Amino acid sequence: MLGKVPSAFARLAPRHAGAARPAIRSLATLAEETSPRRARKVCIFGSGSFGTAMATVLARNGFNVVILARREDICEGINKNHRNVSYLTGYPLPFNVRAELSAEKALMDADLIVHSIPVQATTEFLENIVHLIPPTTPIVNTSKGLHTTTLQLMSEVIPAALGRPNQPVAFFSGPTFAKELMEGWPTGAVIAATDKKLAQHVAASFRSPSLRLWTSDDVVGIEVAGALKNVYAIAAGMVEGLGLGLNTTSLLVTRAVAEMNQVARALGARPDTLVGLGGMGDLMLTSYGGLSRNRTVGVRLGRGEDMSEIMGSASEVAEGVATTPAAYELASKHGIHAPIIESVHHVLNGDITPVDALMALMDQNQEVLSTHRSEPENILGQGNVDTDSETGNISESDRA
Repeated sequence: MLGKVPSAFARLAPRHAGAARPAIRSLATLAEETSPRRARKVCIFGSGSFGTAMATVLARNGFNVVILARREDICEGINKNHRNVSYLTGYPLPFNVRAELSAEKALMDADLIVHSIPVQATTEFLENIVHLIPPTTPIVNTSKGLHTTTLQLMSEVIPAALGRPNQPVAFFSGPTFAKELMEGWPTGAVIAATDKKLAQHVAASFRSPSLRLWTSDDVVGIEVAGALKNVYAIAAGMVEGLGLGLNTTSLLVTRAVAEMNQVARALGARPDTLVGLGGMGDLMLTSYGGLSRNRTVGVRLGRGEDMSEIMGSASEVAEGVATTPAAYELASKHGIHAPIIESVHHVLNGDITPVDALMALMDQNQEVLSTHRSEPENILGQGNVDTDSETGNISESDRA
């Protein structure tokens, strides 16, 4: 529990049902006064929890925000009652958030696009509206995962779907549960882009008194960490579902950091990125936080439910389920010993039980289920992390 919100932030957190409307206006005004001049209009792709939270964050910063929705009831609820009828229903939305069913209307005159569509649905979604997206309009991706069939990261999926390798794209990542963003509780995130000026521009747009932003040019590191943390969150959930304690979860998460580091480095990421907010920060949140959809999948698996039952009752996409087989194949392709990814993959496939997976991970004398072997020091991740990172000299820049 966070306890009582400090008085400095109390004025920022509005927003349960019944909260006075002026509180939302005052928050947007405060954010606007403490920020540089911003773009006029933002279009949000996706009306789920995170798309709604992103819309709220930006609206509080003074943007006119339009959510591109596919359901008429969600669109009507936002426009008439300032609420999303399916996601984050207990939070009123700022008055400068509206919704559209028409992509043409939603995108008209937009200065910035936020992409919050699930990874596996992104290609089809973008291909259908590419003619409406100007080639110079920046896209901020918030979706995390690997494409199941192509093994691509979103930094590859988006340009391929648009047919535009030069479309400006940035990536938002960090410990940011949608519900807590709606509450206005203090947190931080990273904006990654190969173009430093783009990263700084996007960070300035999102920054507020309750959201601190850093920038990074290590897109691969931020994306790999964002994708794999969902896999590890499933594993962490299984630990809780089995009725085990924090010792076991901490063991798992620590080993996950080393494993994630190996995969990321093989793909060209910098190791120091993995110890920042987009790496360990996001991993800690999803592994220990009860609001994580991926962790919830793991909890239910640990309690004995089968995948068909879990997926059939899920209201939102748990990206880790689709990412796990892609991560398993990617690790195999690069010859990386990734026992946690491998174990989660086999549990999701129904090959082994969560108990089997845990026992295999605890066996120090054999590498169960894996044909890839590494030297012990590589398995443990020793020497893989830049020693400067512990002092805070990481790749994230606080210049935005």
